[in-house]
Amino acid sequence: MKKQELIAAVAEKTGLSKKDVNEAINATIETIEKGLKAGKKISFIGFGSFETVTRAPRTARVPRTGEEIKIPATKAAKFKAGKRLKELLNS
Repeated sequence: MKKQELIAAVAEKTGLSKKDVNEAINATIETIEKGLKAGKKISFIGFGSFETVTRAPRTARVPRTGEEIKIPATKAAKFKAGKRLKELLNS
């Protein structure tokens, strides 16, 4: 499902205009992004949680040349599905 399809589905279900739903979804995404950037964990009970994890630096090898390269530490977003979502997907 793409963003526009999500907007249309939420607008139909709630009776709100697509413009209002779009603004609400954009605000939600921005808030989640800011929270993750600040190192906060964002939880939706039953659905899941988002958090920021740090990946350690590592050494990798270029397959073509065999040369070793250093990959620096990075931050990544991680999503963990909640109990209700897991049950829904496995029923």
